[in-house]
Amino acid sequence: MLKKIIKYLLPYFFVDLYRRINPPPLPPARILFEDNFKKKINVLADNRFLCNYDDIWPCLDDATDNTSFDSHYVYHSRWAARCLSKLMPSVHIDIGSNLYFITIASAFVPIKFYDYRPAKLNLSNLNSDFTDILSLPFPDLSIESISCMHVVEHIGLERYGDPFDPQGDLKAINELIRVLKHGGTLLFVVPLGDQMRIQYNAHRIYTYEYIMNCFSNLTLENFAFINDNGQFFNSASINDVINQKYGCGCFCFKKIN
Repeated sequence: MLKKIIKYLLPYFFVDLYRRINPPPLPPARILFEDNFKKKINVLADNRFLCNYDDIWPCLDDATDNTSFDSHYVYHSRWAARCLSKLMPSVHIDIGSNLYFITIASAFVPIKFYDYRPAKLNLSNLNSDFTDILSLPFPDLSIESISCMHVVEHIGLERYGDPFDPQGDLKAINELIRVLKHGGTLLFVVPLGDQMRIQYNAHRIYTYEYIMNCFSNLTLENFAFINDNGQFFNSASINDVINQKYGCGCFCFKKIN
């Protein structure tokens, strides 16, 4: 056994040794950065800071004309926060959504956040705990206000350590409907396109018609959409999803009956 281990590891040892003796050349941008730093090191310190070579932290891709961002997460979080600010429930339940959304929303509404991988957040007005969306720890018809955004498309695809389940998304949707009380509101966000697709094991992409069918017993209060070009439409329609491959659909549902 020892001979097999040595035989297996020996090539890696020599490759690592070679790389240490002959490290790959630095890219030109890194060479220019280090030369520039060495010329400015004393001026940078400005008699106020420690400025050592070992502390350099090259950020070579940030000098852009515009600040880049993920349009799905920036826009859907903004949409949800505005919805919540109008609803102003006594407490809002969130299942696995964007941490930036729940932390900001907790500034004006008490938030109870649940996730398969709970976040260790230490903020007032915000509680974080574990849950499995396939078995929510709430009685039927008990939740006044709940959100689940950019979550359901992942369920059952094993991305986050959850078990393989091709029907996981449908089970999760049924759980959300089950716990929502009469008169309650659900903020629901998933990827939308003009064709149902799975990009395993990242996510599923749905059609507008399919989501509406899944929630046929709820009333659609608002539909917003972020298209493939990152454009946000606050009052969107099914027509905005035509010819889209990976947009973002934001549904505000209400349980009337």
